[in-house]
Amino acid sequence: MQATTSRVRNVFYGIAATAAVAVGHGAVGFTTLRAQAPAPILVEPLTPRSVFTEEVSGQFRIKAKGQGTEVVNMSDASRTVTAKITVQPGAQFPWHTHSGPVVVNVAQGELVYLEADNCVPKAYPAGTAFVDPGQGHVHTAFNRTSSVTVLYATFFQVAAEGPLTITAGVEIPTDCHIEN
Repeated sequence: MQATTSRVRNVFYGIAATAAVAVGHGAVGFTTLRAQAPAPILVEPLTPRSVFTEEVSGQFRIKAKGQGTEVVNMSDASRTVTAKITVQPGAQFPWHTHSGPVVVNVAQGELVYLEADNCVPKAYPAGTAFVDPGQGHVHTAFNRTSSVTVLYATFFQVAAEGPLTITAGVEIPTDCHIEN
């Protein structure tokens, strides 16, 4: 009797082991696992859209080498948001503008900024910052490197909701040639 019980137990364990292996192969061996590709440009808000509790106005004076000074006035700097922006290698922003100025800090990699009015590319490597004037100033930017670029941007005068970039009605320049 004990030999029969032992034999039945061994057969049962053998069937259970075979089933476990089959399930394991079905779950691991025969399932196609695909890695999700990262978005070309990922915008992650780090803060809510916030408003100043006091009346705040501001001005940026931007003087590029060999050019005149561009003055950007904000009579009401209210409604700000800060975002982390990750730009994959070769990715390009569409031609766009912003409702107000944007202060951009390049934390990793390099971003090339191209203004529609002069088509002169400006490279900003990690550790540099720049001011995008917004307010109808049309531009694009791209990552021409083989590594990821990470930016931290503070947007001023943003809408209460909706996208941080304005692409609707933006005139795309036909004479700017982008060399990635």
